[in-house]
Amino acid sequence: MDSRSARKHQAILEAATEVFLNKGYAGTSMDDIAKLAAVSKQTVYKHFADKEKLFADIVLATTDRIDALVNLVADIPADAETLGENLTRLARQFLTGLTRPQVIQLRRLIIANADTFPELGAAWYEEGFERVLATLADTFRRLTDQGLLKTPDPLLAAHHFSGLLLWIPVNQAMFHGSAQHTDADLDRYADGGIRAFLAAYA
Repeated sequence: MDSRSARKHQAILEAATEVFLNKGYAGTSMDDIAKLAAVSKQTVYKHFADKEKLFADIVLATTDRIDALVNLVADIPADAETLGENLTRLARQFLTGLTRPQVIQLRRLIIANADTFPELGAAWYEEGFERVLATLADTFRRLTDQGLLKTPDPLLAAHHFSGLLLWIPVNQAMFHGSAQHTDADLDRYADGGIRAFLAAYA
């Protein structure tokens, strides 16, 4: 792909992401995307066979953004004295990353279309959140082997960790249509979640 074509491809992806998030899958037309990307509809079809293919590409492209979170989760040092502090810092970054407005919008969009595109929803979950949980489970297994945690089922512990943090802000956002929390709320969820997690698993 030459640089001009690559720029158009990127412009179409960015425009499609914005329109899908704002109008939903059914409410979005290829005309809307072409207009926002400042290209012809023919150009959109040259890059993407149809709306379904474009939707799948933008959804799966977002799983790359999980890489930074995976690296954070894998990187908890095995230091008994600072374990609580390190987990709380991780929890706060976890909350910040997974409660961003665009992440919440995307989650809602994928759930809304899960019946129509079940394989796409499953792929997004597996490549994204499930990968974070698997890495978190590996980290908890390592910290258990080093005597800092007691996790007989590290993957279940990873689910508990995530649930303790995300249950309140994500559910509020899903039902209200937008984030309802403040930074102070996220601090409170991180502190309280890690206290509960360590009471169960330290």
